[in-house]
Amino acid sequence: MFTADHLRFFLQVSRHGRLSDASRALGVDHTTVGRRITSLEKSAGHRLFDRTPSGWRLTEAGRRLVRYAETVESTLIEAFEDQTSRVGPLTGSVRIAAPDGFGAFVLMPNLRRLRRAHPDLDVELVTATEHNTLDTREFDIAVTLEQPSPRFVAHRKLATYSLHLYATPEYLESTAPVADVEDLRHHTLIWYVGALLDVAPLRILDSILADGRAQIQTNNITGHWLAARSGLGIAPLPSYIGEPDDTLVRVVAEQFSIERTYWVAVPRELTGLARVKAVDDLLRDVVAEAPHLTSGERTDT
Repeated sequence: MFTADHLRFFLQVSRHGRLSDASRALGVDHTTVGRRITSLEKSAGHRLFDRTPSGWRLTEAGRRLVRYAETVESTLIEAFEDQTSRVGPLTGSVRIAAPDGFGAFVLMPNLRRLRRAHPDLDVELVTATEHNTLDTREFDIAVTLEQPSPRFVAHRKLATYSLHLYATPEYLESTAPVADVEDLRHHTLIWYVGALLDVAPLRILDSILADGRAQIQTNNITGHWLAARSGLGIAPLPSYIGEPDDTLVRVVAEQFSIERTYWVAVPRELTGLARVKAVDDLLRDVVAEAPHLTSGERTDT
């Protein structure tokens, strides 16, 4: 028979695509997961997954079942929160995933607002600029540079921002002049580790300089900022990092500017949670007040 517990196992396999990954998320062994799925398929009277060498893939019947399973899951989560949360400040925990730049330079300094309103709410901010941020689904609300697929998450455009080139005046005075973009070939460029960069919107070196390469590479934007302000070279930085820093100046300002977009994503089963709504409201307020971010329009629910 169909039970909420069977559907919980079904959803984890549909999200992870492998029994081993689903079992870790559920905290049980993979044979238990397999038995639950087999039992559910017997009740349904047909396969819900195609077993392939690359993983378990939803059949058409499985895809139809997902939206019903998510509705059950969402209802149970909201019921639990309604019964366990007291009126007033929120309790429990909320996990936010965000790119390292936005998380460290925009969101973290503004979390004090959330703390003041909800002092008993534990906040986990996980910062990483990775392609698989949404695939793991190990978050309650996420900010991402890539537009999310609407399959499992509700999403909206959060903000747009600009990338510019920055360096210290001391570095520029001690090196060859930079009159145009081509002059960058004679300078030290600072950017992500190319072999580890899997986020398409940040593969921009060719946009800066055809066949260009970064001589200094590190896998987080804080490293780029610190390298640039130490006089090591020239780094592309979001304007919300570069402009407030009076040790940095723009390089070839009229020739180089790249616009990128941040998106907000929430697993559909969590959209009704008060703690998720509180973070989403905070994100809206922070972006609306930030001088170097342009607020986005809502595009999907």
